[in-house]
Amino acid sequence: MHWWRGFVSRELARLRRDGRASLLWSLRITVAATASYLVASLFFPSTQPLLAPLTAMLVVQVTPLSLLASGLDRVIAVVAGVALAVGFAAVVPLEWWSLGVLILISITIGQFLRLRSNLVEVAISAMLVLGVGAIGAEAAAWQRIAETLVGATVGIIATLVFPPKVGSSDAGRAIDGLADAVSELLVRAAGELAAMAEGDPHRLSGAAREWLDDARRITHDIPVVGAALLRAEESRRLNVRAVGTPHVEPGLRQGLEALEHTSVAIRGLMRSVAEASDGDWLDQDSASDVLRDLAETFRTLAAGADAFGELVRHEGDVQVSLSRDDIARLQDAQGGMFRARARLDVALEEAHPADVVELYAATRATVRRLQHELGLDERVRRQLRLLPQRRLPTRSGVHRQSAGDVSHPAGPDDETQVLPRLPEEPPEGGT
Repeated sequence: MHWWRGFVSRELARLRRDGRASLLWSLRITVAATASYLVASLFFPSTQPLLAPLTAMLVVQVTPLSLLASGLDRVIAVVAGVALAVGFAAVVPLEWWSLGVLILISITIGQFLRLRSNLVEVAISAMLVLGVGAIGAEAAAWQRIAETLVGATVGIIATLVFPPKVGSSDAGRAIDGLADAVSELLVRAAGELAAMAEGDPHRLSGAAREWLDDARRITHDIPVVGAALLRAEESRRLNVRAVGTPHVEPGLRQGLEALEHTSVAIRGLMRSVAEASDGDWLDQDSASDVLRDLAETFRTLAAGADAFGELVRHEGDVQVSLSRDDIARLQDAQGGMFRARARLDVALEEAHPADVVELYAATRATVRRLQHELGLDERVRRQLRLLPQRRLPTRSGVHRQSAGDVSHPAGPDDETQVLPRLPEEPPEGGT
């Protein structure tokens, strides 16, 4: 019953979060399809022009820019297809061989025209027109083109008049999901390491390979998160709802890049753990101390990834204000990583087997990498580099925070502010 209650609570939370947007999306498609059918009925009163609403539904995309491209591609595909079919219908009857030749030529032309997802529409249009025979081919061709134009036009107008929301909040949640995946892997690994330290250290070999497989899956899922960010960036173009909204995409882009590098670093760390798990050092009494050190370090890294992902999500959501707690939480995680590095420095000075030294060194290098990637100062520097050139100058009236001042925390409305600076670390090799 516990899993059922958890499932219901997650679905209710998803409904509260995405329900309104999903309803508006359904209404946009319905209005566009219905309006295109009514308009097409005025041109073809004695028919049922279902191709018009079908086209409208297909061209209504997530963003106005992709809608224009999809609508144009679809019109080109239909025109090319019916032109081929009219030529074929005047020369050959509908036979299996003529159908095959028509499909082959249609697909080839569609590839040449780079029609992307509308490529098969060339062949579909040609087949439908060819099916009416030579006598009615011309009339069917013109009607199909006209219905397609009506559907594409109404779909484009509907999206421009009732544009979709800017997708920055969705991209922020996707990026935070990537951070959560990294954090959950590290927390799980830390728990298992702590259990091994108190029980059987030799279970490390099998567990480490499972962690490595999970780390691989996380890095393989990064393109999905990148696609969500691309949709968010594209959703601003030609979208009147983007006018006056904060330009948070540079912050989202930096967050994705940092977490991508973090995921790769964690994957490398898990490989080092897997390689070290076959060593004889697990038979020594000190193995439990090594495993406990790793567990504590993994928890520290997990806290950093989780805090960073939440900060990126809040910066990307214009409905949520970035708070001092978000910054303080990441600062605390940075402090924990600084202490973890110092602890690993001390461990590296002690006498250990070669496998343990390599494992400590790989762990320390990963901590250092995450300190850099998830640092507040590095985040600001990368955001500034990612901003369009025309946005680099500081706008008059924009408040810039001084170091250590968190009375006005960073947020998406202030793109060039300076976030609080952590204490400077001692030189490499210091304590």
